[in-house]
Amino acid sequence: MSQGLQEPAGELTAVKTGGTVHAGPDEPAGFAELWRPEQDSEFPRGPAAILLENRQITADQITAALEQQKKNPRLTVLDALIDTKAVDETVALKATATYFNIPFLSIKPTDVAREVFSLLDPEFIKRKSVLPIRREADKLLVGISNPADIFLVDEVKQRIRGSVQLVVVSPGDITRVVEELDESTLQGVDEIIQGINEDDVEVVDTQTDEVADLEKIAGESPVIRYVNFLITKAVQDDASDIHIEPGENSLRVRYRVDGVLFAQSAPPLAMHAAIISRLKIMANLDIAEHRLPQDGRIRVMVRSQRIDLRVSTLPTTHGEKCVIRILDSKSILVGLEHLGMWDDTLESFRSQITQPHGIVLVTGPTGSGKTTTLYSALQVMDGDALNISTVEDPVEYQLGFTNQIHVREHIGLTFAAALRSLLRQDPDVIMVGEIRDEETARIAVQASLTGHLVLSTLHTNDAPSSITRLINIGIEPYLIAASVNAVLAQRLVRRICENCKTPETTMHESTARYLAKRKTDISQVYHGAGCDKCRNTGYKGRLGIYEMLEVNDEMRDMITSNPSLMDLRRACSANGMRTLVEDGLQKLAAGLTTVEEIARVTET
Repeated sequence: MSQGLQEPAGELTAVKTGGTVHAGPDEPAGFAELWRPEQDSEFPRGPAAILLENRQITADQITAALEQQKKNPRLTVLDALIDTKAVDETVALKATATYFNIPFLSIKPTDVAREVFSLLDPEFIKRKSVLPIRREADKLLVGISNPADIFLVDEVKQRIRGSVQLVVVSPGDITRVVEELDESTLQGVDEIIQGINEDDVEVVDTQTDEVADLEKIAGESPVIRYVNFLITKAVQDDASDIHIEPGENSLRVRYRVDGVLFAQSAPPLAMHAAIISRLKIMANLDIAEHRLPQDGRIRVMVRSQRIDLRVSTLPTTHGEKCVIRILDSKSILVGLEHLGMWDDTLESFRSQITQPHGIVLVTGPTGSGKTTTLYSALQVMDGDALNISTVEDPVEYQLGFTNQIHVREHIGLTFAAALRSLLRQDPDVIMVGEIRDEETARIAVQASLTGHLVLSTLHTNDAPSSITRLINIGIEPYLIAASVNAVLAQRLVRRICENCKTPETTMHESTARYLAKRKTDISQVYHGAGCDKCRNTGYKGRLGIYEMLEVNDEMRDMITSNPSLMDLRRACSANGMRTLVEDGLQKLAAGLTTVEEIARVTET
């Protein structure tokens, strides 16, 4: 076997292939998937270029993959080639192995030493697609699907406390090994649902339609008990979502806990139709319709705890995928002081939400906690003295102290239409679920200029981007300068488990390199060793990292001149704004999270 790169991650040396130097030591995870220009090549260099040189794909297929990547920047070129059936996954992985100059191996369960397999948690192996195989001399042979992930390889070294030699292995091989060697996956459905009764989950106010066979099998005891088990365990594990995904030969069930998906023991694929039908019956959906997406709600009592579930089904190649969002009012109604803001940020935000008029924006991607922040802001307001109204799509959590409007675009009740009507209802505070278009943005601006406080969200990467986003939507800069009071950008990072929190005696090279690039002097960092309370992940719970932009007179003058985004960012930093990364690094220094989490959510 070729020795290749003995330890490519964290010590990634320059490897020359075909006249091009590949990934170097300072390049972040995933950088090797980016393509590199060559003077004598029409396409940049990378694993896909190796496929092109070997005539395994065509130039047109690369062009199509690049176009698809533009639409979805998170997709690598190889992923796009695989998705478009231009190349087989195994062939693509072999090209990746060639690019990194490490071997590609096909792995069977019998190739893996059980004592080595037990070094990593099976859920970690499946989630990260990394597999300890066997010991060779003084190193551990480790299979990995993405050798460019430097942080992952460093994490594996940390967990096994030793050196590794990498080989490229397909995700399918890794999954098959886990299913064979992980004893917890060998239990049958009867063992999984042992102790779960039909009345453990009680559906509230649900009516069902009679639909022959589907309703019959969905009403059988094992199916009911399994669905009850799914919901009960998700609530116990503090999951926010349940994913039920049919494949060609198997069914996959995953929970999203603290923002990350974890695989669960799944029943046989033959139970898929019955499980989906049971959920549809509970949500009052059409169980005979499999061709169209459907959405519904279920209100249940899980062992005396009232829980709302939002059910969404989507037709896929192998059947209907179902995602269940768990809506627990206890998890959303969090006090501002518990969100993870530093005292100065909290004081600034409190000051802004007590202003009599203006716009306060909370920005970030889906799942960054924007709704929780806005609801927490509404809670500190005097619901008796103020007329507080919200416009949401959909209304997921019921707030007793506000008037909530559910947007229904199919009948003409859009954000803009609801806002117009609200302005005739003598409001003091208006919360708009999201500013999506010029019409909604313009009405929000007008409302703020006529004496109302408007809270809303935008999907932007940071706080300064919100100003340029409003300009791009079509709002005049002078109106933005006059109406916007503050912008709070935020992300959610996982919190290190307090039960297994451990100081790092020697800072890992990737962490030290990350801190050095940002000129940050942090001498002590922590990590979670993994325990039963955190499901051996090292993390338990989440906290926010924040970027608070307060629009002062100097900033208003600058916004009026329609500045570029870079100029805005420089001005904000000059005025003392702490960026998301800087806020994350302060929480790293306080021992609350890790470099990997900061990098994951800020994409730097």
